[in-house]
Amino acid sequence: MNGVTPENIIIRHYHPGDSISQLTALLHEAYGELARMGLRFLATHQDESVTLDRITSGVRTFVARQGEAIVGTLTLYGPYPASSTPWYRKPTVFHFGQFAVRPGLQGQGIGLQMLRLAEEEARTLGATELALDTAEPAEHLRQWYQRLGFRFIEYVQWDVTNYRSVILSKRLVGD
Repeated sequence: MNGVTPENIIIRHYHPGDSISQLTALLHEAYGELARMGLRFLATHQDESVTLDRITSGVRTFVARQGEAIVGTLTLYGPYPASSTPWYRKPTVFHFGQFAVRPGLQGQGIGLQMLRLAEEEARTLGATELALDTAEPAEHLRQWYQRLGFRFIEYVQWDVTNYRSVILSKRLVGD
């Protein structure tokens, strides 16, 4: 699986040779605006061991590369029976996280292509819904996801954040 996006950016599956250091730095950079808003997303400050743990606990991680640089990432997770949110416990609900694109490359369709690949992968694995959580105060993110067909499901308060999150979800089958 390979995808080509603007500026010779290749999207492919993560493999163990990819730099966890680069991925962690990308997450910090991409989530920097949210940190400046006072929102303490895990990705704003996680260390490399957390990045690796989050990647390996997913069913698939996508990376966007421009030459040797990692400029985007998204991790897809399957159903999560131990989740504190009921929606993530549903057997046909997949969700994604660690979703980032280098700030200077945002708005060029890289994130959208990674998201479409995650939808396709989730559907192939039996998902009927693809969900995410984001900060309730991050109105710009909530609006972007809403334009992509995601709808509000519920609120959740994670123990690693300083804000209330919203769970948003999109139907993957039947419209």
